[in-house]
Amino acid sequence: MDELRNGTQAQRLDEIGGRFDPWLLLAAAALAALGVVMVASSSMPYALGNGVGAFHYFNRHVVYLGGGLVLAAIAMRTELKQVEQHSHLLLILCFIALVAVFLPGVGKTVNGSRRWLNLGIAGFQVVEAVKLMMIVWLSSYLVRHRDQIGHRWRTLAKPLGVAGAIMALLLLQPDFGSSVLLMAITVSLLWLGGARIRNLALLGGVGVVALGALAFAEPYRIKRMTSFLNPWADQFDSGFQLVQAFIAIGRGDWTGVGLGGSILKLDYLPEAHTDFIFSVLAEELGFLGVLVVIGLFALLAWRAFAIGHRCVGMRRLFSAYCAFGVGLWISLQSVVSMGVNLGLLPTKGLTLPLVSSGGSSVLMTCAALGLLLRVSYELERAERQVARRLDAGRDSALEDAGDESPRPVHAPRAAVPANVAARVGRGRIEPRLGSVR
Repeated sequence: MDELRNGTQAQRLDEIGGRFDPWLLLAAAALAALGVVMVASSSMPYALGNGVGAFHYFNRHVVYLGGGLVLAAIAMRTELKQVEQHSHLLLILCFIALVAVFLPGVGKTVNGSRRWLNLGIAGFQVVEAVKLMMIVWLSSYLVRHRDQIGHRWRTLAKPLGVAGAIMALLLLQPDFGSSVLLMAITVSLLWLGGARIRNLALLGGVGVVALGALAFAEPYRIKRMTSFLNPWADQFDSGFQLVQAFIAIGRGDWTGVGLGGSILKLDYLPEAHTDFIFSVLAEELGFLGVLVVIGLFALLAWRAFAIGHRCVGMRRLFSAYCAFGVGLWISLQSVVSMGVNLGLLPTKGLTLPLVSSGGSSVLMTCAALGLLLRVSYELERAERQVARRLDAGRDSALEDAGDESPRPVHAPRAAVPANVAARVGRGRIEPRLGSVR
């Protein structure tokens, strides 16, 4: 009888499904929809100037977004344990893709940078895929070495060395902005995984000094820095782009000039539909539109970190680190992109996730969000399974005790363990955020 009952219980547990986080879906869908509208508005003058038709970049963006939805759907249906099992393969693919861009006939040079793979009908910027694959590998590494990352130098040095090697290949392209972003994600995840701040500071300090030296080793980077500090000093050359962004944002005022009414996108603001789409958005939708965009990115980041926190409480560490990594990626890149448009940061060439026109960025951002949604689904499923086991265990105890009293419809869950109670705010478990010693 016990075997039959246990078998039935296991079967019922397997039938329990999860649920994709609705707030995460809402934020992602709203940003994607806003991106479609803003790409259509900001790219028309540029497309007409190139003689490719007013809706050329809009149509291309929609196609890439459709492809991104396919990648997201695949990620949402893939078990995380399969992703974790292939993490080493993903790391190898990172290096293969970064080396392939330098091969004749395989790599492609655009605007003096060799960052793209030539796929025939389109180019693919490999660093966008590298970000996601690196997050998955590092999440798997932190799970396997979680007991050593805080006190063994070799364990900490390996992921920093891998990140350094990837950064070196990116700097050869060159892609300084993505290199800094990747290192920031790596250091943040290592800290969340338990690495001590002191150790990170000692090892990461070397990288910071090296990046600083590289930043001032190239004349064009020095030019970007000086134009960032005072764009009005050379407003018709090195500071032209930033000055036009300021004018666009200033014209937006509180409510904007209206959708499609931007003047600065008419050959005044370079890269209006890619790197500087935020300025066009501010001009057409105003300060209120800017607040909406910031709020959507804040909502997306909050859900990513909240999901990761709940995964820590359920001891699903690989899922937690994946959620933290994707949240760090999207939030940091959005902050840098908006900061560049506002003149708070030097020009980095990073797109605004889901909003800017950019095929590779749209594809891989959708794939990353699909992975994050899968994390939320499996987390919800695990929490429901734990709750069902607790209910079944209580029923079994009542039967063994011979209690024939009817079971209340809403039985209290006083015995819920802390990892489940974390979700309802009782017995909350704080994630391990590294040591400050």
